[in-house]
Amino acid sequence: MSGTPENWGGQPVTWWAYGPCCTEGDVVGAWGSASETYGVPGEVQGVFRRDGAVDVAVIVVTYNNEGDVDALISSLRSEAMQCSMRVILVDNGSVDATVARASAHADVHVVDTGCNLGYAGGINRGSTFVGETETLLILNPDTTVVPGAVAAMRRRRELVGADLVVPALEGSDGRRARSLRREPSISRRLGDAVCGRFWNSRPSWLSEDVRDRAAYAHAHPVEWATGAALMVSAEAANQIGPWDERFFLYSEETDYFRRARELGFSAWYEPSARVIHAEGGSGRSPALVALLVVNSLRYVEKHRPVAAPIHRALLILHELRRWRDPDHRLARTILWRRKSWEQLPQGEKTK
Repeated sequence: MSGTPENWGGQPVTWWAYGPCCTEGDVVGAWGSASETYGVPGEVQGVFRRDGAVDVAVIVVTYNNEGDVDALISSLRSEAMQCSMRVILVDNGSVDATVARASAHADVHVVDTGCNLGYAGGINRGSTFVGETETLLILNPDTTVVPGAVAAMRRRRELVGADLVVPALEGSDGRRARSLRREPSISRRLGDAVCGRFWNSRPSWLSEDVRDRAAYAHAHPVEWATGAALMVSAEAANQIGPWDERFFLYSEETDYFRRARELGFSAWYEPSARVIHAEGGSGRSPALVALLVVNSLRYVEKHRPVAAPIHRALLILHELRRWRDPDHRLARTILWRRKSWEQLPQGEKTK
C-alpha cells in the first residue's frame, strides 16, 4: 500500500464535456519506425508496436484533452519497456489540439471519430483496432501510470487467474481515492441517500462505495470499480462483448462488470498497481450531473426493472438532500420528467 495520505471524503467523479457530431471518423495517426526516439532526449523509453501480437493493447478515449495526452503517453512508454504494447487513442471530436498532440507521437494509433460517440462508444471503436493481444487496458485520458503498474496488474492476472484487474487510483495530490464499489441495491441506495458522506463506517449493505480503508490495502476480488483504469483479458472482452452505448457516460462500467460476473469472470483489485487520476479535466455541468443520476436509474431498469420505481424514489430523495447545490437542480427535475431525458448528452453516430 502506498505511504501517501488517503482521501476518504467523497466519491471521485470525472466530468466530461462532449461536443456535437462533426464529420466522418478517420484514422489519422501514422506509425513510426521502431528505431525512432520518443520523449525526453537521452532518456531510454519504450516504443509502441504498430503491428503483430502484443501483451497489452491500451485504449484511451479523449475529448478536448490536449493538456493530458502527452503525460499519459509518456507514462506508458516506461511500461512498454517491460512488455509489448500497442496504444490506440480514440478522439471524440475534440475542438482543441488533442488530435494534433497525439498524432505527434508517430507510434500511437490515433482514431479521429469526427463525432461524439460517448465514452462507451469510443471504447468500442478503439476495440476494433487492438489486433492480436493478450489483454486490453482502458484508461481515462487524464490519468498517468505509475511505473510498474501494468506489470503489477498482469502479475495479479497470472497469480489468481483474474479476468479483470483494477489498480489503486490516486489523486494528483497523492491521496488514494475510494474507487471500489458494490452492486447497487435498494438498501445501499437508501443508505447513501440518507447518510451521504457521513457515517463512513456504516455496514456494506448500506453503501455502494467500499469505505473500509483495509479494503484498499490488499488485493482481493471486487464487484466493480470506477472505470478510470481497467485491465481485461482479451478472452473475457470477446465474450462480454461491446460496452453498452446507451449509457454514453457513467454507469457503463457498472454494466460491464455485471455482465462479466454473469459470465463467470472474476475481477480483482491490485493495490501495488497505482494510477494517478487528475479528474475534472473537462469541467462540470448540471447536464452531466443529471446524466450521472439518470444513468444509475437506467442501469437498474436494464437489470432489475421491477425494483426501478423504488430506486427512482431513493434517487429523488438523494437529490433533495443536495438542494443547496445548483448543479443538482436539473437532476432533481429530470428524474420526475422522463421525456426530458432526451435532452441529456447522448452518443451520436458518424455520418
